[in-house]
Amino acid sequence: MKLFRTIFATLTAIAMLSGFGAQALADTPQTRNDGVTVIHLDEYGGYFSAHETLAGLKAGEYEFVITNRADKLVGFQIQDLKKRENLDMFPLEPGETRISRVTVGADGVRFRCPINPTPWYDLDVIKS
Repeated sequence: MKLFRTIFATLTAIAMLSGFGAQALADTPQTRNDGVTVIHLDEYGGYFSAHETLAGLKAGEYEFVITNRADKLVGFQIQDLKKRENLDMFPLEPGETRISRVTVGADGVRFRCPINPTPWYDLDVIKS
């Protein structure tokens, strides 16, 4: 019986770790035929989770698809990283999804939730 429990616990741990590892890998952002790159963000109470990797982005047109996964009103604000100019800002009701289409320059962008205490997420490794 003890051997059975050990084998079962080991197999359960392997299954959980392999499932976690598969979800931990972010997708590569996809660029549509019209040249717009799409980034999906889930917003929770106090933080964002990206479906795609945000490293190594290139300057160009982007659509940020933001989904409110919190049980309360949240917001999305995106700015030019260097000039601090707002590129877009809006609220999101629980479960709501909205799209922010912005031009990302070589200086990069930063985003946050202006309603809840969320840190700025700086995307400053933009390639020309």
